[in-house]
Amino acid sequence: MENLWYRECQTGRRFIIKIDPGTKITAALLDFARSENIQFASMVSALGSVRNVEFTGIQAGAHLPMTGPRIKIHKLEGPLELLGLEGNIAPNAEKQLGGQFYILGAKSSGEVVGGRLVEAEVFATCEIVLAEYLVDGIERHYSASSGVDTLYIEEKK
Repeated sequence: MENLWYRECQTGRRFIIKIDPGTKITAALLDFARSENIQFASMVSALGSVRNVEFTGIQAGAHLPMTGPRIKIHKLEGPLELLGLEGNIAPNAEKQLGGQFYILGAKSSGEVVGGRLVEAEVFATCEIVLAEYLVDGIERHYSASSGVDTLYIEEKK
């Protein structure tokens, strides 16, 4: 198929994770994945509350490739209700694990904000379901055409 790459994967383990207040979510998830020798995982669900949230958004009118001036950094003290956390964990070309996470949070006003998560600290609690997938030939690489890190899927032989 043109313009579409894929690898079939097998389901691995499932984890129910509870993260304590004051813990940084991104760092905790990557530390957990390393300790459990997880090579690829996807977020199934997440709920709780967060504060000291840093995330990015794409500037209106941006075009590819993405560069620093085309990405807006948002910092919110919070706390925010955690409405969603999506993303995956994958190795890079050097086999170092990294995460690509996107967050949705609600302010006390009911306004919903979100974007690509840099980091957030757990406020009261954070409960996550993480699914491991067993797959070879997938890594996260920098894409010169898009300007961001994307999944590289090795072609089938």
